[in-house]
Amino acid sequence: MTSSIDRVGARERRTVLITGASRGLGRELAALYAGDGWRVIACVRGQASFDGNIETQSLDVSDSASITALGRGLEGIAIDVLINNAGIRGDTGGLATLDDEDFVEVMRINALAPLLLARALQANLVAGEKRIIANISSRAGSLAEGTLDDDDGDYAYRCSKAALNMATVKLAQDLRKDGITVLSLHPGWVKTDMGGDEAQVPVATSAAGLKARIDGAGMADSGSFRGYDGRRISW
Repeated sequence: MTSSIDRVGARERRTVLITGASRGLGRELAALYAGDGWRVIACVRGQASFDGNIETQSLDVSDSASITALGRGLEGIAIDVLINNAGIRGDTGGLATLDDEDFVEVMRINALAPLLLARALQANLVAGEKRIIANISSRAGSLAEGTLDDDDGDYAYRCSKAALNMATVKLAQDLRKDGITVLSLHPGWVKTDMGGDEAQVPVATSAAGLKARIDGAGMADSGSFRGYDGRRISW
């Protein structure tokens, strides 16, 4: 593990930056990309150790100053793929337990932070070859499908992912001139700390599917919403 950012030979291989990489889906994605020969910049809050040649950067996505500092620290580094994976669920008790501070915090981390990261790293992405922003969203944020088989009372999480989906569409429009592809991706109900014991999709399966969607994406896919298995999800 290393926390330094080496600018020498930076374009010898493609580079991916992953937020929320200390555990769960983010950690699995970091391992997959590193195993595939990519340069991996794993953004974590606090301390984290990784096997293999994975670089770490300190990042608190709830703090706009931390995001700005990350962008400054990575100035001049070409980034091929930005994966906005960091997220929290918040309260799940429904309307009766809805808390304003909890709601705002979930929105800040799940919906606002990806926009701030896209802005902070826009020049890095333009300098890259792949030029992809992958927002890890959720079917729970789909107005058409989000409550078809799920009646959990997680108002903040659902609203934040719906907002993130709109952010994907807007970014896809605004960044098309720069040749940047922007995706919303549903990872499935993944067996992680957030997903819980009843989750159905192994983290390795979800991460492999997401990587396949990201690696195969082009401008024709920009502004789309798909599952880890490739299925198109309704907005």
